Amino acid sequence: MAKSNFGKFTGRKSNAQIKEEFRQEKKKAREEKNAYFEKKKAEERSLRPQGIKFKKQEPEDKAQGARHKTQGTRYSTQEPGNKKQGRFEKEAPGKPIKKVVKEDARFKMEKAPEPITFRKEKSDAAMPLNKYIAHCGVCSRRDAVELIKAEKVKINGTVVTEPGHKIEEGDTVIVNGKKIAIQKELVYILLNKPKDYITTSDDPQGRRTIMDLMKGIPMSRIYPVGRLDRNTTGVLLLTNDGELTQKLSHPSYQVKKVYEVTLDRPLEKGDFEKMMNGLTLEDGFIAPDALGYADPKNKKIIGIEIHSGRNRIVRRMFEHLGYDVKGLDRVLFANLTKKNVDRGRWRYLNEKEVRLLKFLNKSFVKKKEEKKGKNRDEE
Repeated sequence: MAKSNFGKFTGRKSNAQIKEEFRQEKKKAREEKNAYFEKKKAEERSLRPQGIKFKKQEPEDKAQGARHKTQGTRYSTQEPGNKKQGRFEKEAPGKPIKKVVKEDARFKMEKAPEPITFRKEKSDAAMPLNKYIAHCGVCSRRDAVELIKAEKVKINGTVVTEPGHKIEEGDTVIVNGKKIAIQKELVYILLNKPKDYITTSDDPQGRRTIMDLMKGIPMSRIYPVGRLDRNTTGVLLLTNDGELTQKLSHPSYQVKKVYEVTLDRPLEKGDFEKMMNGLTLEDGFIAPDALGYADPKNKKIIGIEIHSGRNRIVRRMFEHLGYDVKGLDRVLFANLTKKNVDRGRWRYLNEKEVRLLKFLNKSFVKKKEEKKGKNRDEE
């Protein structure tokens, strides 16, 4: 495997510049917030009648008045030790506390991009049940087989246990009590994920999720292709195209991913060679496709290209050699980069990008089939 100097990473801003830009953004947001509330107060004062005093009406029955007051009270409190996790609201005694996540002003978009959707091509061929479930984005084909055998799937009200059962047009499919269907209007979104956001649609602990950044999207169901850890930033693809999601997520398709890694100390030459030759982790052997110093003057910053989709694989590789990963940023996924997409922002993929994504899959399948045929001939 050839070493790469990852010249694309050399144009990085210094930490001081990044901190100053963040400080200025925070200051600007605070000033805008104060100006907004001052304006609201001024409007209220201008609408208030002059020279008229209103006397507060007291209820005749004190007990009744106290009851009315309790029922109409809305109050908020904050969970101790979780200042960053948002605000809690409670409407009445005995009801569960509802978590309300505050909107992050840093990533607020004034106007959502214009939607770009694609019409799914119709196919006259009947589709196997497990493939249909996978294309709906519920799970992989293998997991769909398990669901079917566990009698969790119904077709037109009847439980079906055969994964190869053909789905015809007009059939109603229910999985775990929920009706599913293949999306007809497909949408593809590229997000430059910021830190401290969970790659999921909902979090029971009330932490911020990537869906909090996707305000204004008309599609009711989109899902991420793969995952990025809470503290990992960078390129993340979201779509309602279940078929493409399954293909890009499957290890056999070997989708290229490039990360920029910031370590707690410079990567030593010996450890560099060890990583290039491959490491044996608790879940097996792993080696990068390419490795290089992103900045020759700062050997704490490493560029790594890898196609494995194992959980936290990049972090675990460096931790295996005794390094602490201070920052992890995905700069490329398949053919997608975060160029012209600021942190916390998103955009729709255009037709050319979508076509190239699908072409990558088709070309890989073709090569795989050719390789299998060649092996058979040799045997």
